[in-house]
Amino acid sequence: MNHLLQLKGNFNKRKNRSKFGAVKLRKDESVNVEHLHKLKESLISVYKFWEKDTILKNPLVSVHYTRVMPKSNRLQILLSKGSKKPNSFIVGAKFSNDSARKHIITYCVTKEIIKNTIDLIEKAIIVVNSEFGGIITANDFDNKKIDVDKNILSSSKFAQIIVDAYHIEKFNVEVDSPEIKENAIITIYETGMQSEELMDKLNINFLFLRKIDNTTMLLTPEEYNILREKAPYLIAMAVRDLSKLEMDSIIQVPLSKISIPEPNNEPIIGVIDTLFDESVYFSKWVEYTNMMDKNIPINSNDYKHGTAVSSIIVDGPSFNPDLDDGCGRFRVRHFGVAVSGQFSSFTILKNIREIISKNRDIKVWNLSLGSMKEINQNFISPEAAELDKIQFEYDVIFVIAGTNRSLFEDERNDVVRIGAPADSINALVVNAVKNDNTSASYTRVGPVLSFFNKPDISYYGGDLDEEIFAYDSLGKIKVIGTSFAAPWIARKLAYLIHILGLSREVAKALIIDSATGWNSNEEASIRIGYGVVPKKIEDVVNSKDDEIKFILTSEATMYETYNFNIPVPKYKEEQPFISKATLCYFPKCSKNQGVDYTNTELSIQFGKINKKRTIQTINNDVQDAGCYIYEKTARENFRKWDNVKHICEFFKSRKRPKKLADTNGLWGISVKRKERLDANDGTDLKFAVIITLKEINGVNRIEDFIYQCQLRGWLVNEIDIHNQVEVYNQAEREVIFE
Repeated sequence: MNHLLQLKGNFNKRKNRSKFGAVKLRKDESVNVEHLHKLKESLISVYKFWEKDTILKNPLVSVHYTRVMPKSNRLQILLSKGSKKPNSFIVGAKFSNDSARKHIITYCVTKEIIKNTIDLIEKAIIVVNSEFGGIITANDFDNKKIDVDKNILSSSKFAQIIVDAYHIEKFNVEVDSPEIKENAIITIYETGMQSEELMDKLNINFLFLRKIDNTTMLLTPEEYNILREKAPYLIAMAVRDLSKLEMDSIIQVPLSKISIPEPNNEPIIGVIDTLFDESVYFSKWVEYTNMMDKNIPINSNDYKHGTAVSSIIVDGPSFNPDLDDGCGRFRVRHFGVAVSGQFSSFTILKNIREIISKNRDIKVWNLSLGSMKEINQNFISPEAAELDKIQFEYDVIFVIAGTNRSLFEDERNDVVRIGAPADSINALVVNAVKNDNTSASYTRVGPVLSFFNKPDISYYGGDLDEEIFAYDSLGKIKVIGTSFAAPWIARKLAYLIHILGLSREVAKALIIDSATGWNSNEEASIRIGYGVVPKKIEDVVNSKDDEIKFILTSEATMYETYNFNIPVPKYKEEQPFISKATLCYFPKCSKNQGVDYTNTELSIQFGKINKKRTIQTINNDVQDAGCYIYEKTARENFRKWDNVKHICEFFKSRKRPKKLADTNGLWGISVKRKERLDANDGTDLKFAVIITLKEINGVNRIEDFIYQCQLRGWLVNEIDIHNQVEVYNQAEREVIFE
């Protein structure tokens, strides 16, 4: 096998030099006065609604767009205020329930802005009637300069109003909210008012201790009903607090004795789960903290799940030799935050941030608790939102079980979506497969927010008649579930980060990339993600003899980060390679943005440099090639706004090698950064790319690649697992000074 290579060199950076053209309708587009009247009347209705309702200082206005809308085609002048664009007033986004998915975006503006927008539309109606005969078309923009009566509107304002109007169907106030008869975790829209002030206006006696942040809080059924009755428009999302824990199957088997050496300086993995039984044989490897309220009754079943999960992390290969990953043993810092059966999401949310902030030495956290309730397709769960926020702030990564459906459901063919917190975007979400790499019978599916690929990957979690083993106080047990697939991935991540010294971005990219192959042209599966991760850590890190796998890392400090100096080996004036690349990054996320959840987009182009001195990217990505592409197409085909990108050329027998261009066989990579909001949340965002070159004739050309890279100024580091283990062991040895 070939070692993984780490290439270090200079990346070039540049600002975005492209400029927007003149504002105009596109070919075959038109706007008539009837449509403008409809928009005006709907906005007048919104204004009248807020004249009667005085709870909010700044009204909420929902805009129903005609399709999935990119940032550039959203409102630019309607609902604006001076130089402040409407984009800065967005507080929520969701998709309509139509068969043709459409954006519904909620803005928080002033009554003055609403009145001004009504006035702008009225003036546009006058101009369209008087100067364009009641309808304005793309030809009117193309054939002549739009020149209107300046006493009514400036030409630029008029043009922008028409383009804005073309992209929207109506204005509205969203008042739908679910009925919940239990304690509810709710997220309200950000209105600029403190939650205490809002609750006081609604006569809700709100306690500060029941708030996660200014927009997320826990309400009793009575409080929630008051909010739902008096101000339903405030509710962005509401879910019941008590989640029923879908317990993975645990079957006791005859007691078998097992021993373990004393822990030394092995890496530590954090576990947040049910309670831990300190009587087990590996208890010295686990540092345990009980976070449960002392008033909550506890029984023996409350220890099984958490103990079993930690047993796999500490010593899983000892009782699952067929799953021996070569990672050794790990210490665990275990936090008991729930009991079996049901748990309070709110309580766990309050605990998790405290746990992470006080244990900064831990980089990998295993979370195998999950809700039976399906995720909402339009809003991120409160649990996932908090985990994503923590991962952005604390440089950690969560490994989360993909949650299970019941093994005993009658209707096995029904599709059940994953439950919270498996909708975490930044986390590595793990589903389970059987021994033949097909989905387990209890599999639940993605995507998340109707778009994001989840689960990320899959691993072996057992199934009926092919259980895997774990350990609890009674000894060896048979287990089934995603809860017991996730710890194996946590082990691999911790090995990559602590033993091999890789960043979490690189580690996540390596895990996902290792699950991908060369023979499929399908998108990530809603059941198994990008694929099944290899059992052996060597197969995650190393590549086959006919492959060259290398790491590139940098930071997105500007619009584009690029390097056109990658020397792919040649043979007889041809380059006999196909390639694939996996990009991972951890963006800041905004739960108040609904389906538009990730704040920063990084796109990737990788391929040979053509005669035009541009990258001929391997997935034919045309997003930045100067041609227009619909937002829906960009999301579906090029995973725009997803924080994991995988692009690949697929293997075909007798594939013709690539002819060399006049660029001496060089390849290039470009990563472009785009911001959803105006706050530049992606400044200095770290990213990692794993690139694999496969020689189609089966020849090993890694030595030539290393030589050519060094000639071109790359610092090439070969990552030898055995050497790295020795380096780690030497570094962790305790030195005694006499």
